[in-house]
Amino acid sequence: MPSTRDVPVLLLDVDGVVNALRLDPPDGWQRGLFEGFLITWDPTVTARLRDLHESGRVEIQWLTTWAENADRVLAEPLGLPRGLRTHARPGIGPTGFAGSLGGASGWWKLAAAQEVAEAEPDRRIVWIDDDLGERAEETVEWLTAHPQVLVVAPDVFEGLTHAQLDEIEAWLAR
Repeated sequence: MPSTRDVPVLLLDVDGVVNALRLDPPDGWQRGLFEGFLITWDPTVTARLRDLHESGRVEIQWLTTWAENADRVLAEPLGLPRGLRTHARPGIGPTGFAGSLGGASGWWKLAAAQEVAEAEPDRRIVWIDDDLGERAEETVEWLTAHPQVLVVAPDVFEGLTHAQLDEIEAWLAR
């Protein structure tokens, strides 16, 4: 088993990624009400994420407005591992649902991703967040300077797909 420093970090969002905002999910998908929010997910996608983590190919870390609730409330029912590191939005508290907008200093998730990269500059990062497409202007300069970061921006209504997971696995194999 490689050391943790050799294992890429996978920064994982919930809404628009694991939770697809679909009105009519395909057969085999699951739905549940958590903390008053309807979550719709593809258990085959979450199983692949879990397998990537448990096989040591990535270390999943939560980067979501769900904060610690992602681990405490969602992980087990969605089939994801428990006890993952959580990056919470500063000033909101560990279990706040304040949305994904940053303050005057910019997008809080970009700042968190930058902190992860700065803490271990040689470690590769996979960052999955539906907002990455909308935040391209804010992230492009940093991402250009950090080729060890792969970004995946699922469609908010489709969520993370098997094709995107195939892309991630191919990138990890390089």
